[in-house]
Amino acid sequence: MPTPSPTALPIRRLTHRDLSACADLSEDRGWPREEHKWGFLLSAGKGYGVDDPDGGLVSACVVTEYGPHGHPSLGAIGMVLVAERHARQGVGRRLMRHVLSVMGTTPLTLHATPNGRPLYEELGFKTTGRAEMVRGHFTPGGPVPEVTTRAATAEDLTTILRLDEEVFGADRTHVVTRLPAFADWLRVAEDNGRIIGYAAAWPNMNNHVVGPLIARDTETAKALLASLAAHTDRPLRTDIDVRHEELLAWVKARGLETVAFNSVMTYGIAELPGDWSRRFAPLTVAAG
Repeated sequence: MPTPSPTALPIRRLTHRDLSACADLSEDRGWPREEHKWGFLLSAGKGYGVDDPDGGLVSACVVTEYGPHGHPSLGAIGMVLVAERHARQGVGRRLMRHVLSVMGTTPLTLHATPNGRPLYEELGFKTTGRAEMVRGHFTPGGPVPEVTTRAATAEDLTTILRLDEEVFGADRTHVVTRLPAFADWLRVAEDNGRIIGYAAAWPNMNNHVVGPLIARDTETAKALLASLAAHTDRPLRTDIDVRHEELLAWVKARGLETVAFNSVMTYGIAELPGDWSRRFAPLTVAAG
């Protein structure tokens, strides 16, 4: 029998049993394996993929839904990958069309690389912002922000969830409650005993990724980032909204360098909900 075209193969839901295959697919495209992140996304979101008759996956992606269970107000698409041997055959387009169909009228967002952006534009996504990925060893120096930070405790979770929903613009309980197990550090910033920001640092290969980073203002964001940097010898990586020019200049003055720019795109909404001025970095560009 002839091998079926990859665009004719069925699309199915992925589970944790597909974790190694997802990591293999990342590696196939020259990305890090990122098994820790894949595991988180497959737990918090919904994975979709196409099996390769010869083994492994032809393609995969993950959708993380936010808002009321069963009636999401926003979906974030990430980790859209097609195996090199099946690239440029319409597989990614078909997978994305499937996701659009499954999500119906739910507004969507994603971070697009320059290579991926034309496909998403073709499907109706609009560029509504930009994020700058920075990476490097953080070197302390300069004036220290006069903001109190400390390790988050279980008692802080209710307040963190309330702040997160206010700033993000949708309920992320199922994601934020996974942070203590997913991240190596989860810290809060306080003003007179009131939580005014929080941030996490989670392991990703040889880096620590800072995200989410939510803060009342730039000084609070600096304090949280510096407090996380003080706990690791690994390079830091984060994706900062380009509108936060002061924070970007500050991290670059302390050793982080630009790695890439991604387009923040939306589908079904003109812009993301919430308060961008307090949303400095996403948990991961794959989940918003």
